[in-house]
Amino acid sequence: MSSDRQNIDRTPTEKADVCIVGAGPAGGIVAAKLAKRGYDVVVLDAGPRFDFEDRDERMERHLRPGNRKPVWDVGGPRDAYTSSGEKYYPLNASRVKGIGGSTLHWQGMVMRLHEQDFSLHSETEMGDDWPIDYADLRPYYADAEEELGVAGASDNPFAPPREQPHPMPAFPPSYSDSLFADACKELGITTHSVPNARNSEPYDGDSPCVGYGTCKPVCPSGAKYDATRHVEEAEEHGARVLDRVPVQRLEHDAAGERVTGAVYATPEGEEYTQEAREFVVAAGGVETPRLLLLSKSEQYPDGLANSSGLVGRYFMDHLFAGMGGVLPDQRTRQKHVGFNTTETHQFYDRDSAERTAIKMEFLNYAGPEPADVALEADSFGDDLLDEIRSAYGHHVAVGALVEQLPQKENRIRLDPSTTDAHGNPVPDVVWSLDDRTRRTIERANEIQRRILTELGAEIQWHVGPENTGPAFHHMGTTRMGTNPEESVVNPQLRTHDLRNLSIAGSAPFVTCGAMNPTLTIAALSSKTADHVAERL
Repeated sequence: MSSDRQNIDRTPTEKADVCIVGAGPAGGIVAAKLAKRGYDVVVLDAGPRFDFEDRDERMERHLRPGNRKPVWDVGGPRDAYTSSGEKYYPLNASRVKGIGGSTLHWQGMVMRLHEQDFSLHSETEMGDDWPIDYADLRPYYADAEEELGVAGASDNPFAPPREQPHPMPAFPPSYSDSLFADACKELGITTHSVPNARNSEPYDGDSPCVGYGTCKPVCPSGAKYDATRHVEEAEEHGARVLDRVPVQRLEHDAAGERVTGAVYATPEGEEYTQEAREFVVAAGGVETPRLLLLSKSEQYPDGLANSSGLVGRYFMDHLFAGMGGVLPDQRTRQKHVGFNTTETHQFYDRDSAERTAIKMEFLNYAGPEPADVALEADSFGDDLLDEIRSAYGHHVAVGALVEQLPQKENRIRLDPSTTDAHGNPVPDVVWSLDDRTRRTIERANEIQRRILTELGAEIQWHVGPENTGPAFHHMGTTRMGTNPEESVVNPQLRTHDLRNLSIAGSAPFVTCGAMNPTLTIAALSSKTADHVAERL
């Protein structure tokens, strides 16, 4: 449960240099970087500060059969939303509001985008080009791997060039990885390790992974990175971090050129305005555009920083493609590892405009938990044990993340018909899939079927174009660009419309590739901090 912090002083800080909205990975990194440089930093977050000591209870909540209580307390009027698009988007199925943000429950895989991702339109005529290239972000990627603490073997032949090995050695391949490796070798598919933001050895004062296996949604040991590390680092250097203070709107000066304050509410029902010289919104791909749209004014009737009309537009997510089954006569030792240790990027770069990117993953957590088998069984004693042994431990599965191209009609907008706990319109997720994405999911399924067939598996299920769902990677709603009419922020991550307002995180993504986005979020956040410091 959350700490009782009702008596904390939540009045504004005088003469703050920077006000950051959001204490997830983006906001935490920006805060730590700027506080370490001596700037007076204030961070405002809508959710609570969770006690580390409560993680065992949260793990039990996750594991206990029949429990329906959200692990990280998401839900209720605070987190209300609607979804009016062609495809329903279950926003609250996988998000966290609180200090640490989505990294409290993420799986922890961290890859760099490929070079082609930054010049997708130039190379394939699909999507758009970023206004920066891989070389621009490369030093920030190296910094991000150090900041997050990444374990990896640097053995991926398809990955972009890197300047040094990963900070920690990779986790060894799982037993089922070895089974997949033999099948892939026969098919000419090259496999390699997965970079993970979890400690394979002691790192920066934190212990190595101890194998709880519940990485998603909770790591009780703290061996997996979460943004509370950077929040605490920021606080150690003088930053002030306020929890449970949802920002209601941003206000600007008479000229409409600078943000002057962030208006926030407290648990006691008070409303205050935090002033600062620079403002950074780091509230994710959904709440960031929502806050800008809620901050409309006479100068910005369609929402703050929205002269282009693109705030909330080009919402993207990765789609899941998967297939699995059993090896009846072979143990696969699934569920022994709570994260992926082997993947392949062989099918990532696009050789034409026929399909988007595919990142293939060999899953370590297929099939039921032993407890699930026991609860569904009608037997007892030795018969129950035999039933568990028969049903558990023979499963295998291959997953994939599939790229979704930016489409203007996919968006986050306000729904005035539904309001949150403070009477504000909730976010409405308008989301659909295009035919190219469907073809790519089908292609991923074809590859997965070949691998499982070569392995000798009895295929029992698959997730394809008709039953696919999101990976819950919210990207692209305040896109980056050089033309103010076609983008929201410039290559320095500052909004075109306001000289002291920056956006950190995944919202500035122009395209999303098929890589888990957190390492790119971290890299862009370090870049944001550098540019804010230049202006200060």
